Amino acid sequence: MANEIYLLNISGQDKPGLTSSLTSVLAEYGAKVLDIGQANIHDTLSLGILFEIQSGEKSAAVLKDLLFKSYELGIKAKFTLISSEDYEKWVGLQGKDRYIVTILGEKLTAQQISEVTKIISEKNLNIDAIKRLTGRLSLVKEEEYPRASIELSIRGKIDNKADFTEKFMQISRDLDVDIAFQEDNIYRRNRRLVCFDMDSTLIQAEVIDKLAELAGVGDEVKEITEMAMQGEIDFKESFVRRMKLLKGLSEEVLHDVAVNLPITKGARRLIDTLKGYGFKTAILSGGFTYFGHYLQKELGIDYVYANQLEIKNGVLTGGYLGDIVDGNKKAEYLKELAQKEGINIDQTIAVGDGANDLPMLNLAGLGIAFHAKPTVKKNAQSSISSIGLDGVLYLLGYHDRHIDLID
Repeated sequence: MANEIYLLNISGQDKPGLTSSLTSVLAEYGAKVLDIGQANIHDTLSLGILFEIQSGEKSAAVLKDLLFKSYELGIKAKFTLISSEDYEKWVGLQGKDRYIVTILGEKLTAQQISEVTKIISEKNLNIDAIKRLTGRLSLVKEEEYPRASIELSIRGKIDNKADFTEKFMQISRDLDVDIAFQEDNIYRRNRRLVCFDMDSTLIQAEVIDKLAELAGVGDEVKEITEMAMQGEIDFKESFVRRMKLLKGLSEEVLHDVAVNLPITKGARRLIDTLKGYGFKTAILSGGFTYFGHYLQKELGIDYVYANQLEIKNGVLTGGYLGDIVDGNKKAEYLKELAQKEGINIDQTIAVGDGANDLPMLNLAGLGIAFHAKPTVKKNAQSSISSIGLDGVLYLLGYHDRHIDLID
């Protein structure tokens, strides 16, 4: 005897034991569950069960009993008969590429979500699931650190990924929202190493500018720093020029600057969570080891690679020791650390804000431009500009409840 396929849609107030009661009815008649999914918004349930049942008396009886059980539970039930052709067509879609789109902001508006999903629709992609990653916001209590994030799981073939991401970047600029686009592959689910730039990423300052102010050459150094961050001059050239201007600065000043470093909002929450889930972390900086090692102790960072100041008789000589850590050197260190940890480069994440961060951002499995310059955002895989550094956790798919477990 032939079988029939039905989609059972349930809606109504959620309550314990509901799914168990319905699947018990299906079990009684030997139904085979082909797919099942559930969502819950404000205690209102939406449950879908796709099942196969022997046609004839069994199918008629199971539908009747499911309707009776739904009435008994105070929920609504709707049945849709699915043809075997439609079912096989649906099965055929599961081999298509999958992607994750993460939307981030202090608050999310209907317009932001509408514009993002419109692009997805125009590219003939299907949204399989939408998941909220942040906790619910109170309408009465003002949040000290408001943040909102949702994750869209999408499926389909993308012919031009660059065009796709450019459209998202335009929405991001126009509507003040962050949109990250990633392939949903095994590496995304198994990232193991996160590497950070230091200045203007882990801390909200350019240390060399602070040192220059104390040395009385602030304007000259700041101008060179900005040119380097915008990619207008070579980093190595800018580094040598700035170092010479610091000649004669007392070593005592370094300690005073270090203990007053302004750590970026969300950095402690991010690092604590990463450590709690077994990630390795590193600072890869064009700044200085003196401050990198201070942050290493303060935040619990595993590795530090940066430039070493040359100090003689308690003062800076204006020189440095070892190789200059520029953009290419950061990428080399990222590769070395991945090999040292025994992981694939696609399991790494790099976070930075300047032009000298682009080599490591583009090498890493996930490169994130953090509150970055326009040229950097344009050339990075993903960016975060609307919330703090802990926004990285949402790009990894963590929900606030996962983070709060560590907090």
